[in-house]
Amino acid sequence: MLLQERQSVSDAELINLVRAGDTALYEVLMRRYNQRLYRVIRSVIVNDIEAEDVLQEAWVRAYEHLDQFEGRASFSTWVTRIAFYEALARTRKARRCMQIEDQQGAIMPEAKRGMKAAETPEAHAIRSQVGDILQAAMDALPEVYRSVFVFREVEQLNTIETAECLGVSEEAVKTRLHRARALLRRELQTRVGPAVTHTYSFMGVRCDRTVARVLDRIGG
Repeated sequence: MLLQERQSVSDAELINLVRAGDTALYEVLMRRYNQRLYRVIRSVIVNDIEAEDVLQEAWVRAYEHLDQFEGRASFSTWVTRIAFYEALARTRKARRCMQIEDQQGAIMPEAKRGMKAAETPEAHAIRSQVGDILQAAMDALPEVYRSVFVFREVEQLNTIETAECLGVSEEAVKTRLHRARALLRRELQTRVGPAVTHTYSFMGVRCDRTVARVLDRIGG
């Protein structure tokens, strides 16, 4: 199947072909959703290198459970949830859960993310393009708010899709998004619009590297 033909094949058709043994076609699905999944993972894990590792694990896990995909939700939603919960599981291994807000609604000091992300050369170039202030502000958001912000504002998912991916109510999505915007502050919002679509970009060499590693692990 030629590259152009692969790109026009629907997710459902690709899944059926992969299930039938054409493992190499899993690459098409990975390239189709690598950007979204990386951004979702990166919204949980403030470390570029570790986020890339989690992305690989998420794709392997999705392949291992592909027979369990029943089509009740879209494949994109199904695999996004796998990536999100894989990222959460990784962070929970590294640290215990912390209280995000006090009784007055203020962010608890220990919940603030002060860790500086380890960056690849590609990530450093992207950070320069997008602007240190924007990405640093997003990284500083508590995980529970940052994830919703990335889903809604970066990936442009609607409230229903975001709720499905995160496994929370639509009202929770609205509340958390409102809180995330407030934390980023009004003056920052004017800069977010044109720049946010480039945040946590995952293309080129990094995308190729992840695809190659996953295909090697699943025998594609």
